[in-house]
Amino acid sequence: MNLISSDDPRPILLVDVDGVLNPWEAHSCPDGFAEYEFVPGERVILSPAHGKLLTSLAACYELVWATAWQHNANRFICPVLALPALPVIEFPRDGRDLLFRKLPSVQQAVGERPCAWIDDVHLPDHYEWAATRAVPTLIIDIDPAEGLTSAVAERLAQWAAMLADEA
Repeated sequence: MNLISSDDPRPILLVDVDGVLNPWEAHSCPDGFAEYEFVPGERVILSPAHGKLLTSLAACYELVWATAWQHNANRFICPVLALPALPVIEFPRDGRDLLFRKLPSVQQAVGERPCAWIDDVHLPDHYEWAATRAVPTLIIDIDPAEGLTSAVAERLAQWAAMLADEA
């Protein structure tokens, strides 16, 4: 695992790839996106605009990969989006479905730092965890046919600014 900083004053932004940066449910390649085949037979569609949105959010968040892509996000996604390598939350590769394996690793990785989590599949336990944490936690559902939007990035920036104002 690339280490998440424990002394960074910014909240953490947990970033998923599929559905968030790769709007895999889009019927065709949206304007501003290009298709990639990093793994044979698997279409990935990415937009440089997402890199710009994430770069702007890096001013107020520590960006962290929370994706099944794990370290491959740095290998394949970062170069396309012109992002530096990001810390990676590693998920167990065995056991129940990956969706059910994300939360324990996320909990351990973020510790007691405030965080926002953008994903196209949030399970009920994600919301329960967020609601019961002692620090601010924002869960945002992303439409996997649309991906990350400027409106979502603006909401994230406003939330981080509110936290900074309260500090």
